Amino acid sequence: MPFIVLDDDKTYYMRGLKEYENDKMFLIDTIRQEQDLYEKMCEKLLDFEIEENN
Repeated sequence: MPFIVLDDDKTYYMRGLKEYENDKMFLIDTIRQEQDLYEKMCEKLLDFEIEENN
């Protein structure tokens, strides 16, 4: 699942990259969180009904 790092979460992502060798799970958890947010945004964008013109 692709993801976008939101500005509010950028410091967590940067910390995860910097500390990856010492604590891999921090970065992995951060990425999973961003993926969940991205998925929710996509679902909202795709959740619409197309009205048929008669």
